[in-house]
Amino acid sequence: MKHYKTLRSLLVENGWPAPEHPLLSVTRCSKFCPLGDREFTSDYYMIGFKKIKSGFIRYGRTKYDHENGSMSFCSPRQLLEFRDLEIEEDGFVIFFHEDYLSGHPLHSEIKKYGFFDYESNEALHLSPKEEQTIWGLYDKIEAEYTTNPDEYSREIILTHIDSVLKYAQRFYRRQFLNRTILSDYTVSKFNESLAAWFKDGFPETKGLPTVNGMASSLHLSPRYLSDLLKEETGKTAIELIHIFLISEAKNLIKSSDNTISETAYKLGFENLPYFSRLFKKEVGLSPNQFKKQVVN
Repeated sequence: MKHYKTLRSLLVENGWPAPEHPLLSVTRCSKFCPLGDREFTSDYYMIGFKKIKSGFIRYGRTKYDHENGSMSFCSPRQLLEFRDLEIEEDGFVIFFHEDYLSGHPLHSEIKKYGFFDYESNEALHLSPKEEQTIWGLYDKIEAEYTTNPDEYSREIILTHIDSVLKYAQRFYRRQFLNRTILSDYTVSKFNESLAAWFKDGFPETKGLPTVNGMASSLHLSPRYLSDLLKEETGKTAIELIHIFLISEAKNLIKSSDNTISETAYKLGFENLPYFSRLFKKEVGLSPNQFKKQVVN
């Protein structure tokens, strides 16, 4: 699989115009996207918008046909795959290197946008009004990119990219809220997966349940699952796992004669101090204090 370290090689080898800047590319795609059949990774962030008539894009592990207009976000070194792409309407792709962000607040702030770690079937689907907003920002980025650059160009472009990301965060929140049935289903399936983990005896053979494992069982990326659960329940995936674990721990302490060490092992903890710290954080008492309270 090809890995691109330079933006020029990424674009030119895939049939796109050479970039105007070595660390930034702003390209409009209409009717046909000339990437052909490709599979690669790169050192670049990608922001894309497209309505696909045929073919597909895959990034990360999942394929999605993008029938509706959608935005996608890809982080450096994440797998990108293009197959037989034909764009139904205008789209765009923006590539930029992390070094392009150096010295700008976005260099650190971009890491807070979880959607760069979402899978392609978790793309952001825009309403017509939202499309207008994003296209308005893109037009400003493109105009600044294609005109004669000066000392203000990079700051202006990054300001508009930052706005795109902030709007995307807002629109994803709307998408979570509008998909209440899907959210409820995901919360239910998440809880079912946790319950099944203990029912099947996995803690003693596979250890503690993980966000990655739960996300995989639900065919979601870990970041998307956590964001969706946070929106629906106010708790992240790891927080819900901890709550579930301590609930099971309290039940075992109350209903068995196991020692605290045996209880921790039965739940999948290999480190007793870690179990004790987590228990006290959630309950306000150490496991031994809680057991004495129960006995009394």
